Amino acid sequence: MSAKSSAKSRLYETEVLIIGGGVTGAGVMRDLALRGIHCLLIDRCDLNAGASGGNHGLLHSGGRYASSDTRTAAECRHESELIKKLAPECVDDCGGMFVAVEGDDPDFAARFPGFCQAAGIICEALSPQEARAREPALSEKIIAAYAIPDAAIDPFRLVSQNVEHARRLTGSVFLPHMELEAFQIADGRISSALCRDRRSGAAVRIRARQIVNAAGAWAMNIARLARCEDVNLLYSKGTLIVSNTRLGRGVINRLRPPGDGDILVPGGTVSLLGTSSVTVEDPDRIRPGVDEVDRILAEGAAMLPGLEDARFIRAFCGVRPLIRASGAATDGRKAGRGFSLFDHEDQGLENFATIAGGKLTTFRAMAEKTGDLVARRLGNTSMCKTATTPLPSGDAVRMTEPGRAARDWYRRAEPDDLILCECEMVPQSAVDEIVGHAPGAEDHMSLQAIALRSRIGKGACQGAFCAHRVTSYLYDCGIYDSDNGMRLMRDFVAERYRGVRPVLWGRQLPQMELAEIMHCAMAGLDIAPDEAEQ
Repeated sequence: MSAKSSAKSRLYETEVLIIGGGVTGAGVMRDLALRGIHCLLIDRCDLNAGASGGNHGLLHSGGRYASSDTRTAAECRHESELIKKLAPECVDDCGGMFVAVEGDDPDFAARFPGFCQAAGIICEALSPQEARAREPALSEKIIAAYAIPDAAIDPFRLVSQNVEHARRLTGSVFLPHMELEAFQIADGRISSALCRDRRSGAAVRIRARQIVNAAGAWAMNIARLARCEDVNLLYSKGTLIVSNTRLGRGVINRLRPPGDGDILVPGGTVSLLGTSSVTVEDPDRIRPGVDEVDRILAEGAAMLPGLEDARFIRAFCGVRPLIRASGAATDGRKAGRGFSLFDHEDQGLENFATIAGGKLTTFRAMAEKTGDLVARRLGNTSMCKTATTPLPSGDAVRMTEPGRAARDWYRRAEPDDLILCECEMVPQSAVDEIVGHAPGAEDHMSLQAIALRSRIGKGACQGAFCAHRVTSYLYDCGIYDSDNGMRLMRDFVAERYRGVRPVLWGRQLPQMELAEIMHCAMAGLDIAPDEAEQ
């Protein structure tokens, strides 16, 4: 890649421009890099800013779709097996089960093993006693249970490792905060992508031989910028709530057709309960609703009664970009979970493609299909290698793993390496590693960017203490040198509060009162920096 700068604009040149820094875009980047192809990945925000960072972290066995979509279920089962083998450091292979409780349809429960068998999914019948022995928190009203090979996955680490491997292989580059504004199109080809750096406001032109649209929920909008009308998406918002402790040993699913509050997924030291499905018009205007949280909790408590007394520290949501066929229903639960690759040749373009739909679990298959098309267009005859090549890790991309920073800190036993986040035991050295070497590292990396690449802000206090400590440390290091650091801290605290607000009851209320004292009375974060100067 070459890059040229001027006082007003910058120019980048690359073989392939990939739009969208989620798991699909990162997967396409690595797939192409393994074929020797240089890529430039851009996102208007950062890695995992969309659905890839707003999901329950389930590595699907396929069981969830076995009753409604055998093809997708089999695809999930196959891809899950590959990911467990090739990226084990990203996976908590905790197993899972489906359980039915009194009031659920016993006929559906009886047919479940047949659904799984049709998709090639291992399914073991359990007695209610055996199920509760595996998961003591389960209700005593269980009427049927089956063990299946579900697992949990860390999407933040998965995406970072894909981007980092591409960077090592071909020098491919990720540019965060790069918003696409327009395409220049001539003679059936996109000649340039016109972008803008959202931090500096600088205009950026990117020239590429091929362009891949992997923008998730925003893929339809990007396709429209390229004058392509063949991508039609249904936006389904899903909300989840996060407990302050791990409530189950493995994944626990309700044994019924997918609905609200029917899955609990472990996320390291916490658990994620969800999810909802609400059709929305604009993926940029979403937030978790209190009514959704109440509904999720009420449904989940039927299979896990202890949820009623559990402490929840956060709610968040993401948008599922579902492929909408002509005349299809607008119910997100009924829409398929498959993916589609649009080559846009029938739209008059020969160097533009869109990959949309799918699941986090199927990202590698999505990337392979996209990589095959792009490589063929470039005259590259290399075959896909992602099904056999392990995904390498590294210090700068492993800090999202629960307990990793703490284990490294204890092992080194350096007295000057102070802990900045006590909830997740994240020391100064972890911040140094991220700022210096993580994919997307910037000269003035924000607190939110560091949090996406670590466990900072994810504990019970939700940033009440670590927001101050990390910001102070960044000032001490010279990374922040103006009042903009306080603005970035304010943005981070506001983002955390947005997720805390829907779960403010019980033991979480005193925590937030303390946070308000810390953020407002002590740091004055309720006053914008420009107001404080007046």
